[in-house]
Amino acid sequence: MCGIVGYIGTQAATDILIAGLERLEYRGYDSAGVATVEADKINCVKAKGKLFNLREKLEQTENKSQIGIGHTRWATHGKPEEHNAHPHLNADMSLAVVQNGIIENYLELKSELISKGIEFRSETDTEVIPHIISIFLANSSSLLEAVQKAIARLEGAFAIAIVDANNPFELIVARQQAPLILGFGQGEFFCASDITAVLPYTRTILNLENGEIARLTPLGVEIYNFAGERISRFPRTLDWNPVQTEKQGFRHYMLKEIYEQPAVVRTCLDTYINPNWHADENPDYSPVNIGLTPNLTDDLKHIQILACGTSWHAALVGKYLLEQVSGIPTTVDYASEFRYSPKPIIPNTLTIGVTQSGETADTIAALESERARRADLEPKFQAKLLAVTNRAESSIAQICDRIIDTQAGIEIGVAATKTFVAQVMGFYFLSLDLAFRQKTISNSRIGEIIEGLRHIPSQIETILDTQAEYIEELAHDFTAETEDFIFIGRGINFPIALEGALKLKEISYIHAEAYPAGEMKHGPIALLDNKVPVVAVAMPGSVYDKVISNAQEAKARDARLIGVTTAMNATEAAHTFDDMLTVPEVDELISPVLSVIPLQMLSYHIAAIKGLDVDQPRNLAKSVTVE
Repeated sequence: MCGIVGYIGTQAATDILIAGLERLEYRGYDSAGVATVEADKINCVKAKGKLFNLREKLEQTENKSQIGIGHTRWATHGKPEEHNAHPHLNADMSLAVVQNGIIENYLELKSELISKGIEFRSETDTEVIPHIISIFLANSSSLLEAVQKAIARLEGAFAIAIVDANNPFELIVARQQAPLILGFGQGEFFCASDITAVLPYTRTILNLENGEIARLTPLGVEIYNFAGERISRFPRTLDWNPVQTEKQGFRHYMLKEIYEQPAVVRTCLDTYINPNWHADENPDYSPVNIGLTPNLTDDLKHIQILACGTSWHAALVGKYLLEQVSGIPTTVDYASEFRYSPKPIIPNTLTIGVTQSGETADTIAALESERARRADLEPKFQAKLLAVTNRAESSIAQICDRIIDTQAGIEIGVAATKTFVAQVMGFYFLSLDLAFRQKTISNSRIGEIIEGLRHIPSQIETILDTQAEYIEELAHDFTAETEDFIFIGRGINFPIALEGALKLKEISYIHAEAYPAGEMKHGPIALLDNKVPVVAVAMPGSVYDKVISNAQEAKARDARLIGVTTAMNATEAAHTFDDMLTVPEVDELISPVLSVIPLQMLSYHIAAIKGLDVDQPRNLAKSVTVE
């Protein structure tokens, strides 16, 4: 939520700030602004709405400053108006601050500042920061010291960047529970909320950790803890390519990322499946290598998964796999709820946090609270933490014992597609590894599942090749008058119904709900008529006949039925469904990775035909880094 970019070097700062904000706009796009230092003055330009509004303003001015900060906002405190946009300035407009996060004690600080005669220009929590820094600056030996003193007054989660007209050759940044990275170039240095902002300029990166503050000057970077003690750490070099952040000919990032899913699954398989493992040789080593250590798996009796949004749906698929394949009782909780109603402490429990960005505030806080409440107990009760994430360098990786890196690459579209599939793949690997260790299924069955997974990339390609045109044509029927959708599924595909409904409402703004198919007649069926389409995920397997029966109940209420099923079942299913989205024949256990693809495509095309902003849907941000 919100994106920060900072630059100091030899180039025109404004160009770099705008380019960086373009790559961060998925984090927030209610308003944007930049502040640069030139001729001992702060030059601050802000605009409401999308970034192009700010760009148009900046094109009317010439600014050669070589130091500055920029921000793209997702509104928390204060409406998305220009006066609430960042950067925020102190009283004499000599110092500017951008912030990601929430200052929880800002009302107390604001009241104190008002009593000192300070007038506020916004309704944001951020504006207290430049005023507090300015007060401390009057009695400090340096800008760095003043920022350190100001930070001691702040409560909450924040990442901040500061420039000061009276200190025109330094940029100060600090991090507490909100992501911030530093980039190292040739005679130039960067800060940003995400690596994507600096990839075109450098791949040498250092992640600030919680409780760290950094001073960037034309000569280099100094890092300190909040107590003022100097810290020595070395940056690392990424192997990411800036091309990964381009659309590459696709109309939207979301569509590009849907089409990247075969490659993502292949990468996952190549990374984690042991090519030398053969079921018929009775090997004594696991078929997958996800780096689990004995302290995480020995005597494992219970698993609890914490997640939000799309990651929660992937976790539900994971629950099914961990229970049915690995034989381990598993619960799934919203991370935001778990923090305030934690489960009874059970011994030998593995706690898994699932987050695409690795920065989801509720998930991180839930994991930290789980470790804390178990810290003083005997060993079998102590926390064992595992993360499933797409960002190996993220905050969640710092607090967990191990991570499963989902290998999905950069995802720009706010609505998750390839990262969902990659998370689900992570749960296949985890369940197979634990099943092998616990001997809950035979090696031959493990081999069958792995073989099925190996076919997934080409099967997704088949769906994209054969169904895309049909799904786009079908989508036209739901763009004008359709206001509600119902999705149903059972067993391992109920989470796919949930994910299909979420995708549709996220980007098309059509109200959509998902239910276990068997629950339709327990209330939701009252919603049905000829204006409410019903999507049924009806994959062949143990619950296929039940889903068909439930779908027929909807058909009897005049609902238009759309079925997601296999091509082999299409002839039979045609008696029930008005429209069919077909996928290749697949083992029911593996089917979620295929059944979700047509639902992603349907949501995408409905939103695109309606002319909506698919990649940046209203009110949403890619990474929710505040509670």
